[in-house]
Amino acid sequence: MEHLFLDNTAIEIHREIQTGNIRHVVFDFDGTISLIRDGWQNVMVPLMIECLQTETDTTETQEQLETIVVDFVDRLTGKQTIYQMMQLSEEIEKRGGTPKEPLAYKDEYNRRLLPVVEERIAGLAAGTLSADPLRVPMSLEFLQSLRGMEISCYLASGTDVEFVKNEASLLGVAEYFNGGIFGALREYKKFSKAMIIEKIITDIASTARSYSGSELLIVGDGYVEIENAKEVGAIAVGVASVEGNVYNMNADKRERLIRAGADIIIRDFREGTQLINYLFNL
Repeated sequence: MEHLFLDNTAIEIHREIQTGNIRHVVFDFDGTISLIRDGWQNVMVPLMIECLQTETDTTETQEQLETIVVDFVDRLTGKQTIYQMMQLSEEIEKRGGTPKEPLAYKDEYNRRLLPVVEERIAGLAAGTLSADPLRVPMSLEFLQSLRGMEISCYLASGTDVEFVKNEASLLGVAEYFNGGIFGALREYKKFSKAMIIEKIITDIASTARSYSGSELLIVGDGYVEIENAKEVGAIAVGVASVEGNVYNMNADKRERLIRAGADIIIRDFREGTQLINYLFNL
């Protein structure tokens, strides 16, 4: 179907879905709920360019390397950070270098990102910074509405789980994720968003009734969780949120979410009430 706008809103409906059955909602974190790490690309991309320049004998220019790095960082956004670092290792190897372990690059990235993030976290902890501008607009109210309807909410992020739990708490959203808060582990194979979705489906099935895709809603700004949703027949809401980075990355976020199979596209949750009314037949 050609996409439509929900009456008097900017909410895009790209596919007809079965509404009124949702009981479980899985949210991505960075860019979907949280803006604490907004601008992370401004740290990751220069680090990777630096590694390619210093750990290989490449003759590529800064601009050429930037194009390559931006492309794969953008493409892998939504997966755990380690996958971007694994790609960096591959790029170093391609150019005749001997890469470090991907975890070493990830640790260095986290070390460089820390000052940016810690300044915001310190401000939140001290109460000198309001949580509201560091949340995607009206995301808190959207969560409150869902929990008020006794919908089970889960948080699944590609960022390390200890960071996610702390940041969710500081943003005042942790308490709404009654289904749990999940994130990347150092043993990266033990976590993925798909695994969390599979766990929810298994839990539903354990109640001695069959699972229907219309019971599960996945909300995120990355193509990964949207693809995960479509693999299990769940409803997918893509959040085409605006991110601050100097590389204009995710400029085509909306198109990418649509290509991944998003049923609905929103920019943020400012029209959350209308979205809930539509999803729940209210």
